[in-house]
Amino acid sequence: MTKDGFEISRRGVLAGSAGAAAAALLASGFAPPARAAAPMMGPSRPNHYRFRLGDFEITTLWDGGTSFAGPYPVFGYDQFEEDVQELAEANFLPKSRMEISYTPVIVNTGKELILFDSGNGDIRRDVGAGRLAKGLEKAGFTPEQIDVIAITHCHPDHIGGLMENGKSIFPNARYLVGESEYAFWSDPDAGSADPPVARRAQIVQQKLVPLREKITFLKSEGEVVSGINAIPSFGHTPGHLGYHIESKGKRLLLWGDAIIHYVASLQQPEWHVSADMDKDGAAQTRKTILDMTASDRIPAIGYHMPFPAIGFVERKGEGYRWVPASYQFDL
Repeated sequence: MTKDGFEISRRGVLAGSAGAAAAALLASGFAPPARAAAPMMGPSRPNHYRFRLGDFEITTLWDGGTSFAGPYPVFGYDQFEEDVQELAEANFLPKSRMEISYTPVIVNTGKELILFDSGNGDIRRDVGAGRLAKGLEKAGFTPEQIDVIAITHCHPDHIGGLMENGKSIFPNARYLVGESEYAFWSDPDAGSADPPVARRAQIVQQKLVPLREKITFLKSEGEVVSGINAIPSFGHTPGHLGYHIESKGKRLLLWGDAIIHYVASLQQPEWHVSADMDKDGAAQTRKTILDMTASDRIPAIGYHMPFPAIGFVERKGEGYRWVPASYQFDL
């Protein structure tokens, strides 16, 4: 209240100022010109993000995103639905709808151009993903420039972009795949397993097996090139690999699908994930990787983290919290 008994609000002051200005214009004989409404442009998202890591140059590429019912039971598969919904709402997320995005990574070492995972390709192009091939050009690359493709695991959203219409998208590339991962998915008996496994095995036969002559198999801690090494992160799939990148003392972790959801997987790492083949093993892997990332303060790129998919991990109670990068890599 003012000393005269009148209450002045910020909204009232702004409204009064606007009204006075309009009245002054009309009184002077001038009226603001009529303008047509701008057309709606539709949603738009960035295609790529690029930064330096020592002598390496890192580019994250958005392959698109798909939305579906969730997070329960995709995440918190072994929990009560209301508890998973409560976690989502507490983090400002819808409780019954979610999006998963896909982020392949390119590392330019100065000698070789290395692509980690290939996106969905034509498998999910009709539902908003599979944008990598076109996105490469916007990011300044061509498929012919890719020298090495390192795969975290053989799920369709990671190998779907390797081939299309029976032809390799990356004609000059050699491929690196975990030895035990390839052995599992390329086994003819995998096609007789339960339906989700059989469908994924069929896509491996279509998208990866034809490239067999160009594949080098990695042991659990094999070297990609100098400064980049695979790290075992089994559980999501039998031979899932992450990758540790280091240049001039700067470190970065690519954890693939060891951690999938930026809220559920971090804040409740012990919760089961429906897509994990060894659910208990995957939960233990999550906790191990998150503990290392938080303890060593290593930046991480998560394939399914919100784009540009790079950030940090901090401890929060019994779990962890995803801290998206801001300007740390732009300085």
